Amino acid sequence: MSGPAASDGIHVVDTHYVQPLFDAAHLIVQDGRAAFVDCGTAHAVPRLLAALEAQGLGVDAVDWLLLTHVHLDHAGGAGQLLRALPRARVAVHPRGAPHLIDPRKLIDASIAVYGEENYRRLYGELLPIDASRVETTADGAMLALGGRSIEVLHTPGHALHHQAFFDRSAQVIFTGDTFGVAYGALAVDGHPFSVPTTSPTQFDPEQLLASIARVTASGAHTACLTHYGRIGELPRVGEDLARMVRRFTDTALAHAARPAAEARTAIRDGLRAVVLDEWRRLGATAPESLLEAWAGFDFDLNADGLMAWLARRAR
Repeated sequence: MSGPAASDGIHVVDTHYVQPLFDAAHLIVQDGRAAFVDCGTAHAVPRLLAALEAQGLGVDAVDWLLLTHVHLDHAGGAGQLLRALPRARVAVHPRGAPHLIDPRKLIDASIAVYGEENYRRLYGELLPIDASRVETTADGAMLALGGRSIEVLHTPGHALHHQAFFDRSAQVIFTGDTFGVAYGALAVDGHPFSVPTTSPTQFDPEQLLASIARVTASGAHTACLTHYGRIGELPRVGEDLARMVRRFTDTALAHAARPAAEARTAIRDGLRAVVLDEWRRLGATAPESLLEAWAGFDFDLNADGLMAWLARRAR
């Protein structure tokens, strides 16, 4: 259910969203107390509880569910999980809190995109969370977990309600989607390869660039990504991500005047070319099909997000 025991008390839990090694929650254990960072979908809840049990902890040991944002691959199971964790509270950005308390808008929007059957298959049942268990965060706030201090960093760019959590004790930062997606299969000789995520509907390049810089300036030596797991080399990865964000927006702007369907196809193809070029720059020699197999879904989402960004710019 979870990765090998870590000396810093941080454990990767594979939520099995879409496929293995694609979407992670993280379990932090300190002084007999625990916190989850993100939780995946409702289908992942048994995996999270099993990971907790594997550390010799009961459900009453969990103090926090720390959500980087409320997109369903990160927070869709929050309501289900909170029903199993009697003492836990949810820490969420103020903009995300209303969607946890009343998830109807998230449900309706997701069904509109995926259809009822696919929505249920991917995400299960979203349950509301009582407002008394939802704690909204301020930028720079400090959360306690046993003797461990965790700092909240608001990191917009991927979404307006995005935040990261900096575990000062372990010098580990949990970045959600701010620091891109770095699937292990795309690493090059052990060096992580991360791709920016510009998915709809709130992508903002200047905010994302500032948030990437904030992650690299935090002092953390390791980032824990929802997609997927622990990575190092933060200064180099941050530089690569910033360059790709700029190349992504340049690609979108180059096709902005085309009809929407043509523009979307051209942007998707352009993003793929950029990422392939950056992967080769890192030294990758694996076939292009491997990149498409792992990042193809992200190319589609990123193209849609850039189309939404272009539409906002045109207003």
